[in-house]
Amino acid sequence: MTAGVLYGLGVGPGDPELVTLKAYRILGEVPVIAWPAPQSGESLARSIIAPWLRGDREEIAIRMPLDANRFPAEEVYSRAVDAISRHLDAGRDVAAICEGDPFFYGSFMYLFARVADRYQVEVVPGVSSLMACPAAAGVPLAARNDALLVCPGTLGDAAMTERLALADSVAIIKVGRHLARIRRVLDAAGLLSDAWYVAHATMGHQVVMPLAAVTDAAGPYFSMILVHRRGEAWR
Repeated sequence: MTAGVLYGLGVGPGDPELVTLKAYRILGEVPVIAWPAPQSGESLARSIIAPWLRGDREEIAIRMPLDANRFPAEEVYSRAVDAISRHLDAGRDVAAICEGDPFFYGSFMYLFARVADRYQVEVVPGVSSLMACPAAAGVPLAARNDALLVCPGTLGDAAMTERLALADSVAIIKVGRHLARIRRVLDAAGLLSDAWYVAHATMGHQVVMPLAAVTDAAGPYFSMILVHRRGEAWR
């Protein structure tokens, strides 16, 4: 018996209409889907694809802690691989859903690392937050000879300041509870007036505003700060 194929489907930042045609086709063909979710509550990844699901299929919920100190949760992914492998061994294709893009800070990479040497895996890229947030804000990301930096907001102040000095355009991700601290770092670097804050890009409760106008101490997990030294990439 030929083993099934594991598809890593990037399903975009939140708007179901940003699911690619290829991902849409695969969702209509596979008998099994797996999706990440918090330990309790709904899965954003599944909510993105919900409008496009047709017919009955088996679903595997990969529930994991969102505490950064416990991620990636090794035992969670090991159990998920066991469940997925049983279907693949039986010849059933599986689509593992991932918000954004599977290989841009995507959860799918932890499944990929565990199965790529044993099964056929096809990764389907998706619209990432790095593309969605500039589009939502109307702020071009980079142009000409700009050096673009993707900077995790979890970096310490000194490390972040050092990296900011190397780039023309910066996208700060993983903002969350670090929002107020990042704001202070950008202010000290003279970049606050050129920074934009985007939360829940492409979703119904999207927020876009100058970072200087943000007074909250923390932001949601799905938030990003965009900075360009020229203020506007085309200048």
